[in-house]
Amino acid sequence: MAEFHGAGKPELYELPPIRERFSFLYLERCVINRQDSAITVSDVRGTVHVPAAALGTVMLGPGSNISHRAVELLGDAGASIIWVGERGVRYYAHGRPLTHSSRLLIAQAALVSNTRTRLSVARAMYDMRFPDEDVSGLTMQQLRGREGARIRGVYRAASKETGVVWTGRAYDPDDFGGSDVVNMALSAAHACLYGVAHSVIVALGCSPGLGFVHTGHERSFVYDIADLYKAEITIPIAFQTAAVSTTDEVGAVTRRAVRDAISNGKILERAAGDIRSLLKDTVKEDGFAADVVHLWDEKNGYVKNAVSYGKELDQEEMFGETELEEGSGCILEDES
Repeated sequence: MAEFHGAGKPELYELPPIRERFSFLYLERCVINRQDSAITVSDVRGTVHVPAAALGTVMLGPGSNISHRAVELLGDAGASIIWVGERGVRYYAHGRPLTHSSRLLIAQAALVSNTRTRLSVARAMYDMRFPDEDVSGLTMQQLRGREGARIRGVYRAASKETGVVWTGRAYDPDDFGGSDVVNMALSAAHACLYGVAHSVIVALGCSPGLGFVHTGHERSFVYDIADLYKAEITIPIAFQTAAVSTTDEVGAVTRRAVRDAISNGKILERAAGDIRSLLKDTVKEDGFAADVVHLWDEKNGYVKNAVSYGKELDQEEMFGETELEEGSGCILEDES
């Protein structure tokens, strides 16, 4: 068997947290390989090296070919790998999380499984979007109505500011070029934001499918978190890009603008903090590095793993009855 040389697998504590990484790297029509602790990206223009531990998400578009060794490196570095369609607007698959802890996942599942706590988290999400309003007594129907009015206002303001005509959100996910330029820009921008939100969610060990506002989809929680930042980032960028771009270049121009805005706005750091706040997590962040498996216990919460339990029980307790040798002459009383 061939031996592989170069940098070894990093320890979890050696890796930068998700909040300090580049938001995403979109790649298409290239070959991705590995050299030591960096991935190499090669196309007709040449080869570039990218430190794997600096990446939050790698979005692999059409025509991209990635080696097993590159996937291994990105996985060890905790970078999410998301396979996407043309211009990043179709989602196919993703990689593994950064954390070894299921603490936030358990908290998320508990909160979403109770109507009262789920509504509380949903209100907290809307509260982040309406900082000057009291939404603590609003129902979900009232919150949806308030949010719908707010987003329509954001669209109108962006249209007025940029001069881009806005007739409503209309797009076909299977036909990126089938809508007008501003809707194409919105699709590209939102896809990037979804990818970033997804990478933060899985890096923290949460479930992309357990949403509080959205439900029923494998990425419901991704849409929940992305919606916190659309009015601030993707909608303005989409209109600004549509005002100066052609249909042929709008996808690439939009992705670069979203990447810069996410970096400048520290969205990775904010999203990580917002998720932990929404899930009411107060444990120090280094708790995510604990590579510990426990066994669940209905009384104590958990007990140690890798322990041979039951040694203190005698044979009768272990099997529920006494095993008798054939012909021993003993009689078992019927207690029925």
